[in-house]
Amino acid sequence: MSIFGSMKTAVSGMNAQANKLSTVSDNIANVNTTAYKSASTSFSSLILASGGGNYNSGSVETSVSYSVSQQGDTVSTSSSSDLSIQGAGFFVVQGADGKTVLTRAGDFVPDANGNLVNSAGYTLMGYSYQSGAPAVVVNGFDGLVPINVNQNGLASSASTSGSFTGNLNSNATVVVPSSTETLPSANQSTTTADTQKSSVVAYDKLGNTVMYDIYYTKTQAADATATPPTTDQWEVSVYRNADASTSGSSSFPYSSGPLATSTLTFDSNGNLTSGGNFTVTDAKTGGSIAMDLSQMTQKATDFSSKGSTDGQAASPVTGVTIDKDGVVYANYKTGDPKAIYQIPLATVASPDKLTLLSGNVYQANGDSGVTVTSFANSNGLGYIQSNSLEASNVDLAGQLTDMIQAQKSYTANSKVFQTGSDLLDVLVNLQR
Repeated sequence: MSIFGSMKTAVSGMNAQANKLSTVSDNIANVNTTAYKSASTSFSSLILASGGGNYNSGSVETSVSYSVSQQGDTVSTSSSSDLSIQGAGFFVVQGADGKTVLTRAGDFVPDANGNLVNSAGYTLMGYSYQSGAPAVVVNGFDGLVPINVNQNGLASSASTSGSFTGNLNSNATVVVPSSTETLPSANQSTTTADTQKSSVVAYDKLGNTVMYDIYYTKTQAADATATPPTTDQWEVSVYRNADASTSGSSSFPYSSGPLATSTLTFDSNGNLTSGGNFTVTDAKTGGSIAMDLSQMTQKATDFSSKGSTDGQAASPVTGVTIDKDGVVYANYKTGDPKAIYQIPLATVASPDKLTLLSGNVYQANGDSGVTVTSFANSNGLGYIQSNSLEASNVDLAGQLTDMIQAQKSYTANSKVFQTGSDLLDVLVNLQR
């Protein structure tokens, strides 16, 4: 038995308990830190060889680990730029030094330049929609840019496509052109009243609204006994609403001819077989709109029509929203939201082995595995929840219990050291 050995063992025990007390201190200090992951101290014994009736006391070693894979509670907030991850994954962020790291802390706010930055000063990174829908780089951070929500100026886009759905009444009167009754495509004051009309709004290159009138007129009925047999046919004619006549009881004649004319052909079941796709070319706006009427039907019921076009009127941005897939949308005063960025998530094979850095961020290493990047709601990753934050996963009651245990164990180890010191005093006094 070595008195000095027992004293050294006691010292290692005190150092080990001091390390545990340090992790407890860190955990308690960060109990309100967004997405903080609690640290824990593990103990392992170091045994020395003994023999000949003598026992050599060893020592104790400690290692610190972090419960990175354990998600904290979700806390609701009033800010749409506050983000939490529900499930696996990390935000990809960049520090002021340009280094790209991972974090779960989603308390982002716009900085002076409009970039989303969290409380530790890390900028949220994502892919831009400037060149269309982005594709993720799975094994790196290439192509990532700061998420910027400072969308100034007015945005507009010209309409390039439109679509209509609805029904044309199969019992409608067939119009035969004559001197007193003409088809809408003729653009005469004698245009037949046996026609149906709908209108749709589109946008030119400057964001001005342009309304188009669309006329549907039945020109031929199905007749299986005819030679050759005939099918149900309808004429479709499109005009600029602004060119309509302001005199008389009809919009005809328009000041300019039809912008497009097509013939819709229906089979015996009332399904469209041809003529459902055509292009509206407007010389006054310099634009073309590809119209899709392929979903129109001809059934024995009232006329109905519902249509829409793409494009957007000139409108300022009023704010941004972020959906569960991480797509950042710019919201306009008028018009539909527009996707401007998509936020990716990253993961590693062993999150608990990540290297912890200052600012509540993590870096991959050989033990954690390489970083794999993907979009939310894919490849086993969770989804992004706006207006919420992930709280610390620290159990305060458990930390206070650990603190008391560390204190008692430290005191007990100090008593062992003190006892060894007393025994040495006895040995020294033997020479007297």
